[in-house]
Amino acid sequence: MALRIHPDIASLSPYVPGKPIEELQRELGLARVIKLASNENPLGPSPKALAALVGGHDSLHRYPDGGAYRLRQALADRWKVSLDHIILGNGSDEVLGLLARTFLAPGDEAVMADQTFVIYKMEVTAAHGKAVIVPLVNWTHDLDGMANAITAKTRLVFLCNPNNPTGTMVAADAVARFMAKVPDDVVVVFDEAYLEYVCDPHFPDSLQYVTQGRNAIVLRTFSKIYGLAGLRIGYGITTPEITNCLNRVRPPFNANTLAQRAALAALGDDEHVTKSRAVNAAGMQQLERGLRALGFAAIPSQANFVYFDVKRDGRRVFDALLREGVIVRHIEGTMLRVTIGQPDENDAFLASLKNVLQST
Repeated sequence: MALRIHPDIASLSPYVPGKPIEELQRELGLARVIKLASNENPLGPSPKALAALVGGHDSLHRYPDGGAYRLRQALADRWKVSLDHIILGNGSDEVLGLLARTFLAPGDEAVMADQTFVIYKMEVTAAHGKAVIVPLVNWTHDLDGMANAITAKTRLVFLCNPNNPTGTMVAADAVARFMAKVPDDVVVVFDEAYLEYVCDPHFPDSLQYVTQGRNAIVLRTFSKIYGLAGLRIGYGITTPEITNCLNRVRPPFNANTLAQRAALAALGDDEHVTKSRAVNAAGMQQLERGLRALGFAAIPSQANFVYFDVKRDGRRVFDALLREGVIVRHIEGTMLRVTIGQPDENDAFLASLKNVLQST
């Protein structure tokens, strides 16, 4: 039976997540599989978050707190804003969808980089808007090019910082120049999922644009350094006017009870964050050294992954690594992205990559 599907939706391809460990074990009969594909925290969740989940099942027959008061208040206190500046999502991905549904009418435009988080284009297209793509320059957002791409039809601009998949960062001075060019009625989306991993002191204070009353939203997540990817919870910090608009399309109870409990506890676990940053910094050096020894140069990253040119068919290398029991991410062409893992996982990846290179 024929389906009547909107042509914008028909043009989309389903998002393909990193292959699950259990799936690869079933397919190839492997005893050990290392997953370095989805930018997850190799240390796992915050211990305080795990402790907060104990006993949480007692209230699972009740709907969650639809306003997530305690978590939103803790976030407001952390970032020194009022409660009505905070909106929660089932992962920050959901907030992206809310933004597209709220601000885009058919034919409206949203400016974004080429080679950035693929969900931006998916959500814009699903809302029947037009994604305006601006190529990267030196693997980094071309803010001048993005500013020049803004037209009277532009409603949203997406800035992933640090950028996924390249790991590159745009600095505060460049962002300030960019924001001076953006019309007041355009909403700028600062996606900062990897904020806690950033070491560069020139990283912009994007929250200043929110507190100045600009049409801006800063997205953060508990999926990365806090290790709660499986619970799906993220948030946005924006003006009360924008949260009011987004709440008109936000599904009720979109942040589940266990996610709220765990996120609230994780937010107070500075020790886990510090340890995770240290493991990431050491792992970054380990992978960069190992890749150099194999003849590759990783793009300098401010995130918890590295992006590099494998100088041959990236899909073939990706598939060969799967047979070795190592899951990474093939983005396109000759480029691979690998998440920083525990020291033994990084070593295993480098050893498997060396084996694959010798056989392909």
